[in-house]
Amino acid sequence: MGYFRIDYAALKDFCEKVFAGYGFSEEESRTITDVLLAADLSAIESHGVQRLIRYHDEITSGMVDLHAVPEVVKDTPLTAVIDGHDAMGQVLGVRAMKLAIEKAKTAGVGMVAVRNSNHYGIAGYYTKMAVKEGLIGICMTNTEAIMVPTFGKQAMLGTNPIAFAMPAEPVPFSFDSATTVVPRGKLEVYAKKTGELRPGWAVDENGRECTDAGRVLQNIIAKSGGGILPLGGAGEEGSGYKGYGYGMLCEICTAILSGGTTSNYVYKNPPHSNIAHFFMAVDYGMFGEKAEIEKRLSVLMQELRDSAKAEGQDRIFTHGEKEILARERILKEGVPVLDKTYEEMRMIAAYTHTEEYLPAADPAD
Repeated sequence: MGYFRIDYAALKDFCEKVFAGYGFSEEESRTITDVLLAADLSAIESHGVQRLIRYHDEITSGMVDLHAVPEVVKDTPLTAVIDGHDAMGQVLGVRAMKLAIEKAKTAGVGMVAVRNSNHYGIAGYYTKMAVKEGLIGICMTNTEAIMVPTFGKQAMLGTNPIAFAMPAEPVPFSFDSATTVVPRGKLEVYAKKTGELRPGWAVDENGRECTDAGRVLQNIIAKSGGGILPLGGAGEEGSGYKGYGYGMLCEICTAILSGGTTSNYVYKNPPHSNIAHFFMAVDYGMFGEKAEIEKRLSVLMQELRDSAKAEGQDRIFTHGEKEILARERILKEGVPVLDKTYEEMRMIAAYTHTEEYLPAADPAD
């Protein structure tokens, strides 16, 4: 097991060609690739190019409808509900957040709930779309049941990430987190690396701690019990009930509001995944002078960075800083890609007849 370094531009071109090879339009292929590689550029390996194999499986199985025509089934000045009709999640996500932004610019707030979608990548991509327009962005998605509720042994909720972003100087505030201890993608990465998970991440079909990545993933796929623990871990002593509660907040905003499918039924109606999302944009100018509000946030963030450091530590980061630093480094050094992921890319290239675009891979130092 090892890593390769791949030039970002070459990887971007390859991914765009691959998605076009499946039958997506050029614009759709660029959109999907942009969301996908935004994860790699942020050093979020679990949601980056290593997910190509998942998308390959979902596209070729018919779970993703290449010809879907998303439908706005309810529309008000502040809100909308979109039925995605099995469209690719990234395509739906960008469309929905654009609609939320449009409503926020007109009415101050825009909220769009989406049902019958597919996996849409990192939630933080969509909140940053709002930030670029001078707005607060909020985004959530439910997923296949993977979270075991506090005191339970059956996965009932998804990783159910919640993302929030707001403009500030010199960098925006950008928070994006699963409500489980780790996302499923991290299990996939560890399964490719060593097969061993860290203690406190997951439980087996009997509700006992399990560090076997393959076993946990197989249980999730077979829906035979077990899964990932809520943020905070098992029981109540580590406050796992808080992660469980955050997961429910996400479920309410996504599936419940959209009239969609809750996590415990996602991927249970083949060939449909039936994932639900939620997008929100807010013009904080409704609360006062925008420049002054941004300044207050910027001051707080700088005070956090300047506050007293723990012994042995020389820096405190605010949310989103590490991703910006990672982007600068990765654009310069190349995208780190596991050798097993590269082999999957090779197989996908053969399937989509894009072998000539498969980027060169240099062993990482």
